[in-house]
Amino acid sequence: MLYCPFGKTGTQISAVSFGGMRFADPADINASAALIHYAHSKGINYFDTAPAYCGDRSEDIFGTALRGLPRNSFLVSTKCGRASGDELRRSLERSLQRLGVDSIDFFYIWHLMNPADWDSRRRGGAVEAALRAREEGLIGHLLCSSHMEGTALGQVLAEDVFAGVLLGYNVLNFPYRRAAVELAGQYGIGVVTMNPLRGGLIPQNPQRFRFLKTITGDDLVPAALRFNLSHPAISSALVGIATRQDIDMAVAAMEEFSPYNSAQLQQLQDNTREAFSGLCTGCGYCLPCPADIPVPKFMDSYNQLILSGGKHQAVQDRFNMHWRISPELAHRCIACGACEQRCTQHLPIIERLAELPDKTASA
Repeated sequence: MLYCPFGKTGTQISAVSFGGMRFADPADINASAALIHYAHSKGINYFDTAPAYCGDRSEDIFGTALRGLPRNSFLVSTKCGRASGDELRRSLERSLQRLGVDSIDFFYIWHLMNPADWDSRRRGGAVEAALRAREEGLIGHLLCSSHMEGTALGQVLAEDVFAGVLLGYNVLNFPYRRAAVELAGQYGIGVVTMNPLRGGLIPQNPQRFRFLKTITGDDLVPAALRFNLSHPAISSALVGIATRQDIDMAVAAMEEFSPYNSAQLQQLQDNTREAFSGLCTGCGYCLPCPADIPVPKFMDSYNQLILSGGKHQAVQDRFNMHWRISPELAHRCIACGACEQRCTQHLPIIERLAELPDKTASA
């Protein structure tokens, strides 16, 4: 396994990290914990979770697994998205208990959406409470996670509050994120990237993404991870893990790793900049919906429409066999626009919701 320095913290983290929001059967805590042990045995030392992941079971799964490992052999992170200092403190204490550790190595101020959201975390006392917890030794390093536009996020990072940042970055959305990655590197702030495989869309669509394999001959997963880790500011790519195969593929991608050179990166960027705009990353920040529409599931289904080249059956299959929800739920939309205001990809959600029932009806 390749290990990389994390900003100025002095910590070395595995170049591939374990994302704990995609366990295949979260109700089976022991089987899920065994997956963490397997990843640890393969050299992965950074494990990421959060309250509410996997029906609020993820932290319990990690706690079961990590209690059986030497404390100096892993790094664990969790998060809190509350603005209130009191709420953050309660969330932190609950996470410590569930994870079975005395200190959270990396604790995130979770999903900063825009500068106003950042201001609310400061005014509400969340940042102060987290810094106080760090002084008490309950937090090792304070970080933030965000889907903000790159330069706006860079302004937050310039305030010298955070030792690291978690942000979405992959071969499809890099133009929107790149400025934040570069600014983090300038400030000596560690970077972990989420969605390096675009929520699984890259390996699930080998024909669409075959251009990745033509650069160096890599398979899709190594090529996508290599794109992330070729940026010198990025320390680790966070991969959502559901199976041992996910771990094996990610670990194999790090064998004999070498970064893309500038010409290869430019070729990748030229191939992706125009071809794959408009896909939903599945971040979920469009929620909650006042009409109780599961918007990310609908936008994921619309992704299938795009990636399948307009095949309506692909959308129908996504609703019926994957999500098991009715596309007719889209008719509940009241076009309030709240989801579009929060959408990190600036997608025309209302328009797509209106389209989807018709697309599936004609499948």
